[in-house]
Amino acid sequence: MFSHYDRPRIAQLCEKAGLYVRALQHYTELPDIKRVIVNTHAIEPQSLVEFFGTLSREWALECMKDLLLVNLRGNLQIIVQVAKEYCEQLGVDACIKIFEQFKSYEGLYFFLGSYLSSSEDPDIHFKYIEAAAKTGQIKEVERVTRESNFYDPEKTKNFLMEAKLPDARPLINVCDRFGFVPDLTHYLYSNNMLRYIEGYVQKVNPGNAPLVVGQLLDDECPEDFIKGLILSVRSLLPVEPLVEECEKRNRLRLLTQFLEHLVSEGSQDVHVHNALGKIIIDSNNNPEHFLTTNPYYDSRVVGKYCEKRDPTLAVVAYRRGQCDEELINVTNKNSLFKLQARYVVERMDADLWEKVLNPENVYRRQLIDQVVSTALPESKSPEQVSAAVKAFMTADLPHELIELLEKIVLQNSAFSGNFNLQNLLILTAIKADPSRVMDYINRLDNFDGPAVGEVAVEAQLYEEAFAIFKKFNLNVQAVNVLLDNIQNIERAVEFAFRVEEDAVWSQVAKAQLREGLVSDAIESFIRADDMTQFLDVICAAEDANVYHDLVRYLLMVRQKAKEPKVDSELIYAYAKIDRLSEIEEFILMPNVANLQNVGDRLYDEALYEAAKIIFAFISNWAKLASTLVKLRQFQGAVDAARKANSSKTWKEVCFACVDAEEFRLAQMCGLNIIIQVDDLEEVSEYYQNRGCFNELISLMESGLGLERAHMGIFTELGVLYARYRPEKLMEHIKLFSTRLNIPKLIRACDEQQHWMELTYLYIQYDEFDNAATTIMNHSPEAWDHMQFKDVAVKVANVELYYKAVHFYLQEHPDLINDLLNVLALRVDHTRVVDIMRKAGHLHLVKPYMIAVQSNNVAAVNEALNGIYVEEEDYDRLRESIDLHDNFDQIGLAQKIEKHELLEMRRVAAYIYKKAGRWKQSIALSKKDNLYKDAMETASQSGDRELAEELLIYFIEKGKKECFASCLFVCYDLIRPDIALELAWMNNMIDFAFPYLLQFIREYTGKVDELVKDKIEAQNEVKAKEKEEKDVIAQQNMYAQLLPLALPAPPMPGMGSAPGMGGFVPPPPMGGMGMPPMPPYGMPPMSSF
Repeated sequence: MFSHYDRPRIAQLCEKAGLYVRALQHYTELPDIKRVIVNTHAIEPQSLVEFFGTLSREWALECMKDLLLVNLRGNLQIIVQVAKEYCEQLGVDACIKIFEQFKSYEGLYFFLGSYLSSSEDPDIHFKYIEAAAKTGQIKEVERVTRESNFYDPEKTKNFLMEAKLPDARPLINVCDRFGFVPDLTHYLYSNNMLRYIEGYVQKVNPGNAPLVVGQLLDDECPEDFIKGLILSVRSLLPVEPLVEECEKRNRLRLLTQFLEHLVSEGSQDVHVHNALGKIIIDSNNNPEHFLTTNPYYDSRVVGKYCEKRDPTLAVVAYRRGQCDEELINVTNKNSLFKLQARYVVERMDADLWEKVLNPENVYRRQLIDQVVSTALPESKSPEQVSAAVKAFMTADLPHELIELLEKIVLQNSAFSGNFNLQNLLILTAIKADPSRVMDYINRLDNFDGPAVGEVAVEAQLYEEAFAIFKKFNLNVQAVNVLLDNIQNIERAVEFAFRVEEDAVWSQVAKAQLREGLVSDAIESFIRADDMTQFLDVICAAEDANVYHDLVRYLLMVRQKAKEPKVDSELIYAYAKIDRLSEIEEFILMPNVANLQNVGDRLYDEALYEAAKIIFAFISNWAKLASTLVKLRQFQGAVDAARKANSSKTWKEVCFACVDAEEFRLAQMCGLNIIIQVDDLEEVSEYYQNRGCFNELISLMESGLGLERAHMGIFTELGVLYARYRPEKLMEHIKLFSTRLNIPKLIRACDEQQHWMELTYLYIQYDEFDNAATTIMNHSPEAWDHMQFKDVAVKVANVELYYKAVHFYLQEHPDLINDLLNVLALRVDHTRVVDIMRKAGHLHLVKPYMIAVQSNNVAAVNEALNGIYVEEEDYDRLRESIDLHDNFDQIGLAQKIEKHELLEMRRVAAYIYKKAGRWKQSIALSKKDNLYKDAMETASQSGDRELAEELLIYFIEKGKKECFASCLFVCYDLIRPDIALELAWMNNMIDFAFPYLLQFIREYTGKVDELVKDKIEAQNEVKAKEKEEKDVIAQQNMYAQLLPLALPAPPMPGMGSAPGMGGFVPPPPMGGMGMPPMPPYGMPPMSSF
């Protein structure tokens, strides 16, 4: 409320009075505030917190330090609350430094606890964990280390290890989440917290058990504890990392019991069996049995483990897993080529053979020697021998391979009659030494003739291949070699005559067909009785034009199969060799020919006589009509078209008849075409393009009488009349206007410049704008006054009205008023007047303007008024002015105020009066001695000065009678004192006396009315007062009739008169809001 006072003085008084909050609010110096603020026992905490919000950052921090210095325990809660409330203003780091300065971890814990959820600062999260740990809030430490993602894990881990909390769960959370499991294990084992190790492995994260076991081994933990720990987890424990940890420390045997337990439970985990195999190999407990019988271990892992211990065991492991590369490497390294050769032969893998027989392999010679001397002789499997031979072939060792095979196959060994080896020997010879192939073919019998023959063909040993196929009676393959490879058709024909097989003849026929020997091929196909290639034979015969041979072949094919293609081609062949009678006989017999396609094909190739037979037989009248047109048999074509009854057929026949000038037949066809709307225009164009105009018009006129005659026929006939017979056009339009396509006929009339007909069409189509435009543009032919009036009132474009006005003004001025009267309700009268004024023929449209003057248009009014002025017709001019006031009144008045006719000048004064220019009107009337007009103008003006000036004017001119008249005419404007003064001074009192009498009578009547009104008002007041007194008297009489009773206590504000029994009479009427009545008499004159 107050602001201008001594604040320090008031603050001291408040401090002495114990009002510390008020003192703090008034002190402005930091020492004073620090002295008062420590009295926290007498200050409400909330007020103190709010006071901190008014301090600057530096002062607030200083006050917080003083409060903690004075009473750390007592003021800690207030300081924490202040830090929470104003942490953004004070700064979180500054608040933390204050708590750390006084080592108040409890305050730090409470402060950071409120700020932790919104902070991502790692340092704040760490300080909160530190404060919680030092204040014994172990559960909170455990929660934050488990949930927070922002603290520094390394720093937190080191702190928790140094803090050595009784509960290791916070440290477990940190190490488990951030990968410090070995450090955790070392810490727990060193501090003898084995229970937490077991709990971590069993409940928290069994997946990290290998790391725990490895660290325990490094810490030399007793094996019994480690074994118990492993067995407590069992199947949850990941085996591979556990084995890796133990193997790095050479302590695999520690896992023997655990692994055997897993195997007994049916585990098929490869890592379990790998570890168990390594243990068995190290213990030399019959490892060969394990390596050959165990199906679950990884051969590569176990074999690699065995290489430095016993290479033969590594070979066993690699053989079991078919680890080719590893086995080759270990045998090469240890010179175990016999084992390697046996493995390669048994493996029968082409890629492996390729690798070991690679020329870059420095051990290839040793391996080949072992394969030839040991591995293959020991082998009893032909497949192994075959794989080895193929590998030798792939390795491009042909000479060694041939010698080996000859030794095995040709020297009475166990494989002498072996089917596969004989095949391989011949195949090897084909590839390595073709000169020996024919000898092997003659000496060997148990080989795959077809397959070897195909290989020989691929190797381009065609004679050897022919010998193989011939030896095995594969005649078709043999003849194919002669035809396809040796390419000797003569030998093939000779061979076919020798074996006399249909299949052989068929192959020969195909080859002859490919070589273009069509007749020979057909003869061979007939010998082979082969109809399978009839499509190719047909195509070849058609290309070679050997239809006589084709007929023989098709007759043979037709005896074996019922094919539509065969029957169709037979008919076509008959047609090509002009055997029409055989065609008729054939189609009458049962057949499956596609007669429609055959007929179309014959038609397309101009074999019309044969096509006519086919189309007549299948009743395809449309195609028959087309065929007859081609044969120029027009009458028959018309009959066929009538049966077909197709628009396309009718058109084709019709157009052909037109071209042949058979117009009678063409008309018969045309009448069936023009009833189709879509085809009418095409027929018309065809006739017109060939100059047959009269025939086309005759056709259309005949079409009018058809039952199915449509609008297109009538329209097209109208177009034709417009082009070629214009004398019939108007009659046609008037007769059939309802059945015409008017827009189309309009275009035709426009093109041919038939303006009268075009106008009529526009009117019929309700295109009145275009009709009016056409009439005006081509008036010599199209104009008719009555018609144009009917059109003009219906146009939609307003501009055409004015164009019509110009048109009539130029060509028919005598009828322009008639036109304008018709358009009176549609045109802009102002624009019409402007047009006529610019043309200089305004008098021409005077009747029109008189007719439309009732609209009170300014331009019309001014034009008529101008005409009246020119004609000096002042009566019509005054009438126009009175009835129509929308014109330039002042301009007209100025124009005629100097007119030589008095009536015209009088009209000017009248106009000035109507325009409110009273002085000009009066001056003009006075100038022409029109005093009556001047007095009436002054009276109507309502201007007292004008009236009095006119009065003075009459006095100056000595017009006493006019003076008396002016007093009565301007009675309401002239002041009595002025009138009497002027009359008295100019000796005209007698002329003013009638005015004076009238004035006195008027004012006497006004005074009488006022007196009468006053008396009536006083009588009404007296009557009301009497009525109120009667009401009071009646109330008093009713009170006297009541029984006696104790007086009622007086009401507040009301006194009791003695002897009245407490009754107080009502106040006089003057106290009820009625104003006091003035004394009776006339009101003062000033009130009037």
